[in-house]
Amino acid sequence: MKKVFAVALAMTVAVGMLAGCGSNDSAQGGAADGAITVVSREDGSGTRGAFIELFGIEEKNDAGEKIDNTTDTAEITNSTAVMMTTVAGNDNAIGYVSLGSLNDSVKALSIDGVEASAENIKNGTYAVARPFNIATGKEVSEVTKDFINFILSEDGQAVVEENGYISQGNTGAFKSTEAEGKIVVAGSSSVTPVMEKLKEAYLAINPNATIEVQQSDSTTGMTSAMEGMCDIGMASRELKDSELAAGLTPTVIAMDGIAVVVNHNNTVDNLTSEQVKEIFTGKLTDWSAAQ
Repeated sequence: MKKVFAVALAMTVAVGMLAGCGSNDSAQGGAADGAITVVSREDGSGTRGAFIELFGIEEKNDAGEKIDNTTDTAEITNSTAVMMTTVAGNDNAIGYVSLGSLNDSVKALSIDGVEASAENIKNGTYAVARPFNIATGKEVSEVTKDFINFILSEDGQAVVEENGYISQGNTGAFKSTEAEGKIVVAGSSSVTPVMEKLKEAYLAINPNATIEVQQSDSTTGMTSAMEGMCDIGMASRELKDSELAAGLTPTVIAMDGIAVVVNHNNTVDNLTSEQVKEIFTGKLTDWSAAQ
């Protein structure tokens, strides 16, 4: 009986050692298995626009027109929050989100061996970054001007930095004109979180103002600003030539990275830029090939 128990114990230890070796390989970044589930954002999303441009997923055809080559099999989400929830619920999913909005529900991958972080965006080693723009039309109310002055001030840019975004400098200490009135801000779901923080900080200084933040996407934000439906449009990308021609004036309020994210159960920790492009264009379809 003792002999049988000893043999069983030895087999258990051996299996455990083999499993341990496998665990070590995974911890060192072994590839996951299974078909890749590509998750992207909706048309009009500034994050999608910046992502496909930065990774070369968007290319020009012979006529000079920009073509988005995102695979037709991609699952489409309509906000940063839904993107993270979708990736968090699918072991084989891959998507992308604003770095400033990233939370612990998903895992951010290193790209070309560089970690996605505000520090690496500042030092230029993580190149997957884009501007956060606000845009106004020709008529700007006094209270809107005051709020924008706050955003660009030392006080406003401190809020930007505190929330994980990258300041591009500031205009110094803020002194409010205490203007009265309502400000409607509309657009990008990526810019919305920091805009809510800026709103909160500004209203503590100027209680005479009211601010309504409407979350949608960058293109809707720019259209709303052009049509006078909002005072400030938000875009997580550069403005298009057509938007500038329509009379919008852009102002960069921060820089933000784009994090490529996967499920925490995915053992892949790093992808090259080319691999990301191949995944999102449908050329690389299985995690076993992402090594």
